[in-house]
Amino acid sequence: MLNWIRFNPAQAGWWFGLSVALFIGSLVAMPVIIARMRPDYFVRRKPTAESWTGRHPVIRIGFLVIKNVLGVILLLAGIAMLVLPGQGIITMIVGISLLNFPGKRKLELRFFKQRRVLRAVNWIRAKANRPPLIMP
Repeated sequence: MLNWIRFNPAQAGWWFGLSVALFIGSLVAMPVIIARMRPDYFVRRKPTAESWTGRHPVIRIGFLVIKNVLGVILLLAGIAMLVLPGQGIITMIVGISLLNFPGKRKLELRFFKQRRVLRAVNWIRAKANRPPLIMP
């Protein structure tokens, strides 16, 4: 890899910049997203009354598109953070939670039931004065 950096210093600079941006972005965005999750996210099946699902169809579809695009970006950023500095696992979990696909709930539960992940998420929530996640 050092030979690649030596021959392509401009690309190495871009990778370094991307790494720094992902690191800072994950430090800022992940705690905010985790703190905003409902504590009963995993135990409630139906959306709440103030949820976006009861909105006008154009708003609902627009929100779904934005939410899924953000989920893909966070998932890819989390994968990149497995080798670059940043909170890779937590970023991937948040990205997956934003996506809509069959089997999503089971996959999320599998991640969140890991003791270290749940402890880290609940620690972030405690720092934001939010209750811990309720697990089934």
